Amino acid sequence: MQVEVNLFTVNKRFPLTISRGTTAQTTNVWVRILHDGLEGWGEASPFGVGNHSQSTDTIKNCLQQLVPVLKTFSPLQRQQIEQVLIKEQVPSAVRAALDIAMHDWLGKRVGLPLWQVWGLDRNVIVPTSVTIGINSPEVARARVRDWLQHIDVRLFKVKLGNPDGIEADRKMLLAVQEEAQNRELFVDANGGWSLSDAIEICSWLADLGIKYVEQPLLRGQEKSLAKLKEHSPLPIFVDESCFTSSDIPHLANYVDGINIKLMKSGGLTEAMRMVHTARAYGLQVMFGCYSDSSLSNTAAAHLSPLADYLDLDSHLNLTDDPFTGALVQEGRVLPNDLPGLGVQYSASAA
Repeated sequence: MQVEVNLFTVNKRFPLTISRGTTAQTTNVWVRILHDGLEGWGEASPFGVGNHSQSTDTIKNCLQQLVPVLKTFSPLQRQQIEQVLIKEQVPSAVRAALDIAMHDWLGKRVGLPLWQVWGLDRNVIVPTSVTIGINSPEVARARVRDWLQHIDVRLFKVKLGNPDGIEADRKMLLAVQEEAQNRELFVDANGGWSLSDAIEICSWLADLGIKYVEQPLLRGQEKSLAKLKEHSPLPIFVDESCFTSSDIPHLANYVDGINIKLMKSGGLTEAMRMVHTARAYGLQVMFGCYSDSSLSNTAAAHLSPLADYLDLDSHLNLTDDPFTGALVQEGRVLPNDLPGLGVQYSASAA
């Protein structure tokens, strides 16, 4: 199979601030595989967690080095290709782009959308949350109002872990809750709290009716999750602490759920493994995203009948998404009926 690699830059309507910093623009990688007259599309978006970083240049250079290696394979050889990529220690975002593209190719080959290939029920997909980044209470209120005007919002994910401390978190959260008009709220600290702050604020959040808290402690502080779980009345989800299915057994006694992202997992194949591993340990599952376009989020949407919670909103905050795919209906990101991913390219948006 042939592999083509192209870059595209996307801009956020509203920059997103989390505990680690602010993002307004990203350059992502569009991967196209060509075989037997069909194309499969995938996307890799850069991300960083602590000292783990996968930059656009790293992703692009790795993919270009793989082009001659992959020529000897067909998209039907996903298992063999995955083992080659793992052996070569290829970054997970690179594996994700190729895996998504091979799944897209397969769906087009058989003429079915992926959710039907997997025998999933699109009707059970839950609404996606949309994200409110760290800001002053006034700006956070304005962001809530903008989302409510933009789409049919059912749930908000509120980014906490403000560098100014948990009192700043409290003020912003209360402002968002008032503006959100009784809609459900989740909280994601992106590792921005100390253990003592997490214990204190989780009790307060529970009293406010918050649904769960995500990644309260930094990646690398997983042992402290045991103590937090003893004291927290809220379910605890992990994101940065959980990349692949092999991480789940070490976390299962200390958390209630995991956040699966295609860029972390290495694609749809590993995401499916993570779902089944999490279920075997009695954990809940959510799907999330980085600065992904409609291409990656549509790929995740095809698997989303398997998730309890969804946070697939990054493409909804873009001014220039070059792709169209999953539709938003009643707050839900729903894959369409087209073969494969069902994603199309719009040159006018690029």
